Amino acid sequence: MPSAEQIISTRLAAASPIPIPVELREATRKEFGHFQTNLPIRLGRELGISPHAAADRLLCQADLSDLCLPPTIAGAGFLNLTLRPEYLAECVHALAGDQRLGVAPDPAPQRVVVDYSGPNVAKEMHVGHLRSTVIGDALARILAFSGHEVIRQNHIGDWGTQFGMLIEQLFEEGIETEGMSLQALSAAYRQAQAHFNADSEFADRSRARVVELQQSDGRTREIWRRLVDISVSAFDEIYRLLDVQLRPADVMGESAYNPDLPVLLAELDRAGLLKESDGARIVPIPGNAPMIVRKRDGGFGYSATDLAAVRYRVGRLKADRLVYIHDARQALHFEQIFGVARQAGWLPDRVPAQHVRFGSVLGENGQPLKSRGGDVVALRALLHIAVQAAVTLLADRSSTADPELARQVGIGAVKYADLSAGRSRDYVFAVHRMVTLDGDTGPYLQYAHARLCSLLDRAGDEPGQQPTQQPTQFTDPAELHLAFVLTRFPAALSDTLATLEPHRLCGYLYRLATAFSAFYERCPVIRADGARASRLTLCSVTRRTLATGLNLLGICAPKSM
Repeated sequence: MPSAEQIISTRLAAASPIPIPVELREATRKEFGHFQTNLPIRLGRELGISPHAAADRLLCQADLSDLCLPPTIAGAGFLNLTLRPEYLAECVHALAGDQRLGVAPDPAPQRVVVDYSGPNVAKEMHVGHLRSTVIGDALARILAFSGHEVIRQNHIGDWGTQFGMLIEQLFEEGIETEGMSLQALSAAYRQAQAHFNADSEFADRSRARVVELQQSDGRTREIWRRLVDISVSAFDEIYRLLDVQLRPADVMGESAYNPDLPVLLAELDRAGLLKESDGARIVPIPGNAPMIVRKRDGGFGYSATDLAAVRYRVGRLKADRLVYIHDARQALHFEQIFGVARQAGWLPDRVPAQHVRFGSVLGENGQPLKSRGGDVVALRALLHIAVQAAVTLLADRSSTADPELARQVGIGAVKYADLSAGRSRDYVFAVHRMVTLDGDTGPYLQYAHARLCSLLDRAGDEPGQQPTQQPTQFTDPAELHLAFVLTRFPAALSDTLATLEPHRLCGYLYRLATAFSAFYERCPVIRADGARASRLTLCSVTRRTLATGLNLLGICAPKSM
């Protein structure tokens, strides 16, 4: 369903005697939909006439009477357009019968590979993994809803010197890995790292163990496989706690590309990109340090693995688009990876590759979030704090706090705070500001959805799966404002897709929830006499829009709170 903005823009463009792009700006008013354009000013300048004359000429040619109240000209020649109440009513009536709420699937769907989360084997997920996981999950959901085929890839660190070090430590101490937890494994890793740094003979044995791992030594490979299984199982618990749509089948660790690395090296060589440097094989990068593909000891670094991943995703997975969700500090790395992959022919120009960068999670002191001991905070501990805060919040409202509801509210609060902050910015992790029903928070949106569910339940039925039998009519300013905000859902989703910035969808949902709150306080629904059916339709579409938007962000929409 084309938006009012699209229809108005098309008609004004057709009415313009010369081709000038039409730019409509939405001006928020309490009453209802209002747009403004400076087209008369620009048109008057080009034609040598006054903006008012240009506006009159436009309005004589472009019939907007079915959409807008009589337009007005303000200031130096701005054209003000206000949508008709009847038009907004028609839009809401149409949304009530549309399962997709006015959002048409992309007419040119793509196969999109989304790379996100990426924890390391034998280490607990920490706060540094939160943003990649949450932002990546939201973008994958939004892309899928828009009609694209999404392939999720969890590129975990499961290869390299650190595993020789850890396996050697486990062998030397005779530690059995059967039934071992990831927390115990992480402790063993820290011990092995200290041993590696302090004992050169142990370091040599660890490096030799890496060679055995790469050569598929049976005992070494068996222990390594167990370490991976323990880690992936623990990661899956976190993903399920977070309601993130990543599963073990989406894991594609660095080790998966190991057989491809010699072939990759040969292809780079044939393309004339490789150079020899002190025994290492490198790709020179103008103006920057070279990319080391194979180290002097014969080992391959993570640049080689990342190149192999691009080669695999385009060549084997047939990706039309690559999206990588990683922090801003990796910007130069991915710029070089994509550049070399294009030179090698693995990343053709028809396949865009995007690094979706994000800022850091900070403590309330404005510094990177750390534990009291100075360590990086474990993600599980952080989420537990948020869920406990939700238990307290819900206990203040009810004598019995449902543990599952507390999880939904606590986790929703964390995810919304992260997503609404704007991905390129750092933000402060402050539970007392996240887990509250006041202001721009996840629980505020969840409560608005629950309140709508309660209202519709008390009404006895929920319209909206089919258009209402009675004509939809709105007269109250709060009705009209809520109706207008509902019509903006497709535009909000389009903006989010165009920028890959989930905070745009968050901002829209908060605006919708506040519009509903104002409507709820002002307009009776169940006992509204002649307006009952129209207002129930309005509530039904609002509930479905909130539920859909929250789901696209990966946030549960509870029916009661």
